[in-house]
Amino acid sequence: MNRPLKSLLYWLAMAPLVVLIVFPYAVMLSTALKPQDEIFVFDPQWLPSRLMWSNFVAMWHEIDFGRALANSLIVSGTSVLLCLAVAVPAGYGMARFRFPGQSGYRLFLLVTQMLSPIVLILGIFRMMAQLGFVDQPIALILAYGAFNMAFATWMLQSYFATIPIELEEAAWIDGATWWQSLRMVFLPLAVPALAVTAILTFVNTWNEFVLALTLLRSQDSYTLTIRIYSLVGAAYRINWDHVMAATLLATLPVAVIFAWLQRYMVRGLSLGAVK
Repeated sequence: MNRPLKSLLYWLAMAPLVVLIVFPYAVMLSTALKPQDEIFVFDPQWLPSRLMWSNFVAMWHEIDFGRALANSLIVSGTSVLLCLAVAVPAGYGMARFRFPGQSGYRLFLLVTQMLSPIVLILGIFRMMAQLGFVDQPIALILAYGAFNMAFATWMLQSYFATIPIELEEAAWIDGATWWQSLRMVFLPLAVPALAVTAILTFVNTWNEFVLALTLLRSQDSYTLTIRIYSLVGAAYRINWDHVMAATLLATLPVAVIFAWLQRYMVRGLSLGAVK
């Protein structure tokens, strides 16, 4: 079988999955660009009679989308950095060293993932209130970082354990310090795991709603999840064109982050050991 034919068969096999994945975004885009009087017509129309790009402009000003987008980016990005800053050395220590109670500690990490934020919401709110962090981004950053830290540590230590320690030992023999071997040999090999962990952590924090609704009070500090909710839960009349426009734009940063880190995932597979 020649290569073009094989590629065509692969694409035909994946076509149903592609359609299933793209369908919700097609519905969002179609609804966001429709005039309001065409959204609930029967029989449904896939293509609007005219493209209402003004829906995006009206939605942007209605919920102050730009400020909410900036708040979400700051909170999610900082939470990911905080989470990785703690999870990387913790995962490295679990993968490279043996200590009493290590298996119990791993079990503890798994058990913490069974706790939903809503179970601890009252305690988290009281703690943040005592610290004076309510209605501040730092409250969400600390909460998100704490909730994702165990998951990130578990993910990283599982991958770190697959990296041969002989590579670091070879660097030490060549005169490298521990920090140099970590930076020049170990971390380049760990790029795929770091990228995957960062993506999953970013998605978890980007989509989180309960903690944001509890800890944030003023509209200037609202994240995107609360702003989009306000279009549905705080109005007597729901403008679905605005809801779909906001939801569609809210998915773009996640797609961009994934596309950017995916490149580093592929690159990391070929780095480190070759050097």
